[in-house]
Amino acid sequence: MFRRALAWGALLAALGLALAARYGLGTPISEELARQYDLRPVVLPDGRGLPPGEGRVEEGQRIYAQKCASCHGENGEGYPFNRLVSEPFPITPDTEPVEYAIGNYWPYATTLFDYIRRAMPFGQEGTLTDEEVYHLVAFLLYMNGIIDAGTPVNQKTLPQIRMPARELLELDPEAKRRFPWLTLP
Repeated sequence: MFRRALAWGALLAALGLALAARYGLGTPISEELARQYDLRPVVLPDGRGLPPGEGRVEEGQRIYAQKCASCHGENGEGYPFNRLVSEPFPITPDTEPVEYAIGNYWPYATTLFDYIRRAMPFGQEGTLTDEEVYHLVAFLLYMNGIIDAGTPVNQKTLPQIRMPARELLELDPEAKRRFPWLTLP
């Protein structure tokens, strides 16, 4: 019986290797192919992964009008896609999800940079420069009442911005910590 199981195991292993070879599984990709996937570093809550650059509200407003308003509304009110600026502030358990926005729901300002850089504008993802993203982040944080119009947003200041919704993250009932499997700043 042991020999039969061993034979089946060897047969399955050989079959797995053959299929892997046929479909190129486990084959290293070239640097050129990796570049095609635009593998940018993830931006963490403490700011690791943020590139150099700086954004200002005034320039962010101009970029927003050109590249974002058609999907998110002239003032971030939403339509046809999600709203970015919203009341009530802050959210409560009674707040409808359609009211969730950057200022009342997102726990980290750095996430905003990461998301915009990776996923916006819709249909042209990854086409914004890091400077444009910083400008947009500054404008959106300003529109949500989180920063003043004169506050620069950059590698050093963005992780320092305390989002109002950060305190809304639910605690893990057993560990009495937010996200007990992660160490967050």
